[in-house]
Amino acid sequence: MSGNSFGTLFKITTCGESHGGAVGVIIDGCPPGIAISENEIQIELDRRKPGQSNITSPRNERDKIHILSGLFEGKTTGTPILLLAYNADMRPEDYEALKNVYRPSHADFTYMMKYGMRDFRGSGRASARETLARVAAGAIAKKFLKQVMNIEIISYVEQVGELRTQIDHTTVTPEAIEANIIRCPDAEIAEQMIQLIEIVKSEGDSIGGVIKGVIRNTQPGLGEPVFDKLSADLGKAMLSINAVKGFEIGSGFAGVGMRGSEHNDPFVIKNGKPTFLSNHAGGTLGGISTGEDIYFRVAFKPVSTISKQQHTVNLQNEAVILAAEGRHDPCVLPRAVPIVDAMAALVIMDHYLRHQALRVYDSSASNTK
Repeated sequence: MSGNSFGTLFKITTCGESHGGAVGVIIDGCPPGIAISENEIQIELDRRKPGQSNITSPRNERDKIHILSGLFEGKTTGTPILLLAYNADMRPEDYEALKNVYRPSHADFTYMMKYGMRDFRGSGRASARETLARVAAGAIAKKFLKQVMNIEIISYVEQVGELRTQIDHTTVTPEAIEANIIRCPDAEIAEQMIQLIEIVKSEGDSIGGVIKGVIRNTQPGLGEPVFDKLSADLGKAMLSINAVKGFEIGSGFAGVGMRGSEHNDPFVIKNGKPTFLSNHAGGTLGGISTGEDIYFRVAFKPVSTISKQQHTVNLQNEAVILAAEGRHDPCVLPRAVPIVDAMAALVIMDHYLRHQALRVYDSSASNTK
């Protein structure tokens, strides 16, 4: 009931705070025999870590991952996996000025209302540093899905402020995403995005945007009816990420401007199998995967901690003016791309295992007839 765990069969539980000793994750339900190394996980963590460029937080963390259980001779054993990354560049003194005030649009206020206390040093569990654990776990899920099912999961920055690329997501490659510091595969728009973030940063402000996620080569049949729809679990996964304020799958909100005759995805037979002429549904029907690409958009708000002066109140309910200090991202999107990847991988991994369990049951039932 604590809200620190995610998943059903492939289940993760994260722990740690921004300025605590470490951030970690326990993965329960991982199949045995998956070849994985600390270096493979580190590749994903390096995409998320701070200090990557002049448009991300300058905090200097190596985010070095350690596999402390669940691995033998380089392969998963089927037992719980413990992954841990120790915090190094901690400066709690940077947050002393925030000790007695609530940052506007931040979890400071709600954490105090819920727990009667809060960790003002980098926000504790409300800090995006917690997502390190998700990315580490997601790296293992991504490896399994690619190795066993050839499922490819990519995410990229589609929009920053009013700047948006119109690139076709079906053509985007991982190499194009990683070709620039903003992680937008459209080189021309990427440069404009970077310039915009630099301007916003110089003004002591922040800016939000949209990350687009794509899941390729999924098999039909993933997802559960009613409450555990694949689309619903993807929505929950994305909305659990810090600063996320919106999620849509397939045509999303644009679909309300279309007629049914425009929005429906007609069936045709291709290579002897049913397929679709279009994919407005975004790869799911009734919350169950169709086998088409699953695509979705995730909206991130501007970071709430900014150095511009803002009206707020302190813990004594007195009005004050706050110009926050500290090491914060002017735009979270470049570092959020691997987080979106990871959460998508965790959802697909969990539903793949649930689907396999159902198929085993079906097969076993059939054999008794």
